[in-house]
Amino acid sequence: MSGDVHVRFCESLRGRFPWATLLTILVRSRRAGQRVLASITRFVQEKLKLLVNEKKSRVGPVKETKFLGFGFKYGYIRIHEQSLKKFKQEVRRLTNRNWGISMNKQIMYLNRYLRGWGNYFLIANAYQLSVDLDHWIRRRIRMCFWRQWRKPRTKVRSLLKLGVPEKMAIDCGITSKGPWRSSRTYGINMGLNDKFLREQGLLSLREIWISLHYGVS
Repeated sequence: MSGDVHVRFCESLRGRFPWATLLTILVRSRRAGQRVLASITRFVQEKLKLLVNEKKSRVGPVKETKFLGFGFKYGYIRIHEQSLKKFKQEVRRLTNRNWGISMNKQIMYLNRYLRGWGNYFLIANAYQLSVDLDHWIRRRIRMCFWRQWRKPRTKVRSLLKLGVPEKMAIDCGITSKGPWRSSRTYGINMGLNDKFLREQGLLSLREIWISLHYGVS
């Protein structure tokens, strides 16, 4: 952005800055970025009498930029790593195996978060990421079911009801593996398969991504 362009840009705003406005300006070089940042800061503080948050104002390469939870790479909008980290922390909290509530309620609370997060962040180029996150979320839900069934007898009986062969159900039920490791076993994945989890109402981030990008629900 050249000197006259960014000055005209600022003057065209005529002071109409909403509270806590966030702005990203792309230029060709670090030197240009430093010059524009200094000029914009001076304009906002001296002419518009507004404050600039210096801690959040920086010049850096596009690939290291975080804006409203997003990053940019190879010309595409990506979900920033910090946003993904916060997402996984919240999903872990909502699928905490020690909650002590019914699975229907647990899935309901999780769906509220997935719907809000997905409709905001999945405007990004993140199809494969949405597929991978779905896989991880389903595994956590399987872990929660397994934990709630608790006793080996209950686990075996539940798997048999879901169509798992008797020997496989017994092997799963008497395993010494913990809930997270068990959630990967073939028998549990056969019983608590993707179709079963959809029938329980679990949302899919992949389907939200497709709906946002192609209008297909």
